[in-house]
Amino acid sequence: MRISASAPTRIDLAGGTIDIWPLYLFHPGAQTLHVAISLRARAWIEPRPDDRIELVSEDTDRMVNLPADQLRSDDTLPLLGRLAHRFGALGLRLTTRGESPAGAGIAGSSALNIAICGALARYTGQDLDPETLMDIAKDVEAQVIHVPTGLQDYRPAMYGGIAALELAAGRPTRVALEVDPGELQRRLVLCYTGEPRNSGTNNWDITKRHIDGDRHIFDCFERIRDTAADMRAALVQGDWDATGRCLATEWENRKRLAPGVTTPAIDSLIARAMAAGALGAKVCGAGGGGCLVCLAPPDHVPAVREALADGEARVLDFQIETTGLSVIEE
Repeated sequence: MRISASAPTRIDLAGGTIDIWPLYLFHPGAQTLHVAISLRARAWIEPRPDDRIELVSEDTDRMVNLPADQLRSDDTLPLLGRLAHRFGALGLRLTTRGESPAGAGIAGSSALNIAICGALARYTGQDLDPETLMDIAKDVEAQVIHVPTGLQDYRPAMYGGIAALELAAGRPTRVALEVDPGELQRRLVLCYTGEPRNSGTNNWDITKRHIDGDRHIFDCFERIRDTAADMRAALVQGDWDATGRCLATEWENRKRLAPGVTTPAIDSLIARAMAAGALGAKVCGAGGGGCLVCLAPPDHVPAVREALADGEARVLDFQIETTGLSVIEE
């Protein structure tokens, strides 16, 4: 028996970082907006003839073979090991691969996490609902990166689609948005800047400043919240000019959170995209590198793609993904 699982990555359109607990509790009406994309994270499980756990990451070219009682203490592939331990797995080979660049800021680690959780749950015969799987993914990832994780990124990986995540006390609510995927697809351009980023570092510094009462950070999140609400309305109405303006405003608000959110290379790429006809652009995820998303009128998209490529960015081809986590027994 072989189990194959995959989950999509995402483009975060607005509201990111505010989804880290407990930040959203201080900003009533907080929400994030995201779209799942076809650059998927993949995991495969095959049985072994013994009780050892073999972990293989094709992306990082790392492999480890351990007895189950050493999974939590080994740091070769800590996410894979801790997840295997959490599900009580024995006697398997777990192989992973991501289709997004390393440090892209499009939630590749969260998508991989969800894919692994789905595969391990099936392999161990645990019938877990999606919310429970996401809780496990969130908690184990926090153990690995040693800082709180956001709530947004597990949802597109689990469910796919174009959605809002409404954040309030208690469990967050995912709301699928009535947006034509084809119309949005025609207007989006995604590129990799060539600079990987570390979301844990940026986000944790911002979170600490917020908790410590930094008024500047608080006001930035108020603006981020309001912009997400405006963008949601524009998306649902199919007002693409307003959506582009909101994307640009989101980026201006986000840059105010910390000096490292943008870089000279990012600023140059965004300037190129805007000069080529983009309505708005922002970095995906926490910033500091990774991927850049632009929204442009369809007839300007080729020029935007060319401008980004001329700026030495790697333009990424993708489709909006309406299917989330997939687990198949082969």
